[in-house]
Amino acid sequence: MNKLVVANLAQRPIRSLISISAVALEVTMILLIVSFFYGYLNGSKESQVGVGADLMVQPPGSSALVGVTGAPIPAKVGGILRKLPHVQAAAPVIWWLSQKPLEIIYGIDLASYDSIPPPFRYLSGGPFQQPYDVIVDDFFAAMNKKKVGDSIEILNHTFRICGIVPHGKGGRKFLPLATMQDLIGAENRVSVFYVKVDDPANADLVVDEVKQVAGMENYAVRSMQEYLSMMTADNLPGFQTAIRVVIGVAVIIGFLVIFQSMYTAVMERTREIGILKSLGASKAFIVNVVLRETALLAIVGVVAGIIISVVTRRVLIYERPVLHLFWSSEWVLRATLIAITGSLLGALYPAYKAAQKDPIDALAYE
Repeated sequence: MNKLVVANLAQRPIRSLISISAVALEVTMILLIVSFFYGYLNGSKESQVGVGADLMVQPPGSSALVGVTGAPIPAKVGGILRKLPHVQAAAPVIWWLSQKPLEIIYGIDLASYDSIPPPFRYLSGGPFQQPYDVIVDDFFAAMNKKKVGDSIEILNHTFRICGIVPHGKGGRKFLPLATMQDLIGAENRVSVFYVKVDDPANADLVVDEVKQVAGMENYAVRSMQEYLSMMTADNLPGFQTAIRVVIGVAVIIGFLVIFQSMYTAVMERTREIGILKSLGASKAFIVNVVLRETALLAIVGVVAGIIISVVTRRVLIYERPVLHLFWSSEWVLRATLIAITGSLLGALYPAYKAAQKDPIDALAYE
């Protein structure tokens, strides 16, 4: 039977190649979308831990996802926070989502941001000197072949690189806070306050103190541990839905291509099926042949899809080392099961159709 299956597929190489390509595309779509989505999530978590703060203070209803809340907090809140017992530093920051390219840009008050250890360590250059200076991390500088003194465009304005620092302390580009406020029209407003307490054990006390300040009762005050626990796929609105939509589209593509391919193959092989049934082949045998052909196509397609995904991921990381691209054996297994299951479901009706053919009518088929 296996020789028959391979011979059937080899006899129609173009159709087999199209079916394999559809399954490979299905697997590649799933793995790469998951890689980007979870990579962004994990990268956001790592960058926040690298800031070194103990608490994050945001207005009510703020998302834990960096860069989607704008700048709604009055800057004067910083003065209130710094007066609280156990608070060593409160650094105002604006997170701003830029779409060209897609990235989160940080607007910072350098003195207060550096007061939260570890402070910036300059690989070259130094702090801001002018309003339109920018500090970038080493990943960005290396990837774009930039050095101190070079100009880059941010938010449709030209900035001069004044310093290059190691990656990991928040974003990849840092602008002076006042400049960022001016560019986005958020005078005296910020996105978040990073708070450093005198002892991490006092973090809960500071949370309670903030909640007792008039007008800040409903502020979101999160410890970094709480923030990390919230930064999961289940806690982010639309995250799981987006992944399910992509998987659904991928499954539909694979299902339809396999269905069309196997249905056409069954129609073209009506006479062959008649010969098999006249020789004593049972309905189960015919169904088995069709499903084995489909399974072989799906397995080859899955392997091709995994290889394409791995190669694409490595190329992207090489070209853009700033990208966080997730990869896990669990999702490879999921994508494999989804692709094979979808392919077999797409072949069920053609297999049933083949099994129901009358041998006499099939032999008379021209």
